[in-house]
Amino acid sequence: MSFNNELLKQVSWLVIFSLLLLSSQFMYQQYGLSAVVVILLITTLFAAIKLLVFHQQSKNQIIKVINALANNDPSLGLTQSDPLSEKLTQLRDQIQHSRLEAEVQAQYLQALLIHLDISILVVDDNDNILHKNPASERLLGHLTKSIRPLAKLGELISQTHTSARVTLSWQHGEHSDTLSVHISCCEIQGKSLKVVSIQSIYQALIAKEQQAYKQLTRVLTHEVANSITPLASLAQTAVDLLPDELVFIDSEDKEDLTEALTTLANRTSHLSAFIKSFHKIASLPKPILAELNLAELVASVLSLFKGEMQKQNIKLNLSIQSSALLMADSAQLEQALINIIKNAIDALSKSAHKEISLTLYQTDNSTRQELLLDIEDSGPGIVDHVKEQIFVPFFTTKNKGSGIGLSLSRQIMVQHGGDLNYIDKQNCGACFRLAFGRF
Repeated sequence: MSFNNELLKQVSWLVIFSLLLLSSQFMYQQYGLSAVVVILLITTLFAAIKLLVFHQQSKNQIIKVINALANNDPSLGLTQSDPLSEKLTQLRDQIQHSRLEAEVQAQYLQALLIHLDISILVVDDNDNILHKNPASERLLGHLTKSIRPLAKLGELISQTHTSARVTLSWQHGEHSDTLSVHISCCEIQGKSLKVVSIQSIYQALIAKEQQAYKQLTRVLTHEVANSITPLASLAQTAVDLLPDELVFIDSEDKEDLTEALTTLANRTSHLSAFIKSFHKIASLPKPILAELNLAELVASVLSLFKGEMQKQNIKLNLSIQSSALLMADSAQLEQALINIIKNAIDALSKSAHKEISLTLYQTDNSTRQELLLDIEDSGPGIVDHVKEQIFVPFFTTKNKGSGIGLSLSRQIMVQHGGDLNYIDKQNCGACFRLAFGRF
């Protein structure tokens, strides 16, 4: 109805304008040029009034549409018969559809970032953290609004102005890590931003290291065993074939020969036994996982050393602060605990004050849930230049040690998704921490 009224108005104006033109022609014939001028002035006046009315109507219509948009009016202030109503409705539907798609994409990306185990940070030119995902605090600890408290990592991000990929050593409290940092510089809506992805590669590096040790051990075992085995056999055969009636000019020469052959046979036998210990590292089977109460396992292992500790007057402190269950191979973890506790006992052999402390606890940081077991002794500790080598296979500071205990124990922990580290602590000798990862 509104459209028809508007059309009728336009036709009426056109008829009036046409009549004025006809009148001007008639007046020109009857009264001359002056009458035409009057008619033209009247026509111009009507045209001006029409333009003003049209302008005001258009302005009012625009104001109505804007007010409707501001008030979230779906009709946009137009009647259903208005020719603009249908077009504006289509436009509104397209905008809403695009907005819905954008919201779905944003929610999808947000869910993706939440489930990622890689830290994602968005940082501006003032070193402010604009966005972060939950993995960021699991990896780096509690984050403030700035990257400056992140020490080396914060400096690296702040001083990087072009895209870069860097490997960085990271220390957060007593927790050590190796981080792969990828920084991408970009400009979004006129703002210079840095998108930083941070991933822990510590476990991957340890796994590669353990694999390299295994490969080296296999080669050494094969080559050395092939040489030692015939030597041991030949030395023992030579001793057995040495006749009793064999006479030397000097009787001591025969005794020396017999002793030399016997020593050779014994040493090659010992070397063969040592070679077999190589096999423990090279052929450690995959853990057979089952539900395990670590507190009970610790108590069981300690009972094996009860007599030896009493004999050496070693004071034992056991603090169980968590009864959490985990999936693990009890036999392998038992072997790791035996190796570390035996080392602690050996370290106290020359100490006046003998004390071993075991603390089983669970980190209470919501961003990093871990089950930890600290094994400390009151011995002399480990000197700095030795700390970097204690987990290297066959490295030992003991006269009769094989050097596989700590290496094997770490390998067991790595295969369980955890780790074994030496922790520098004040007022104690050595401290080894078994970390069982997030659970």
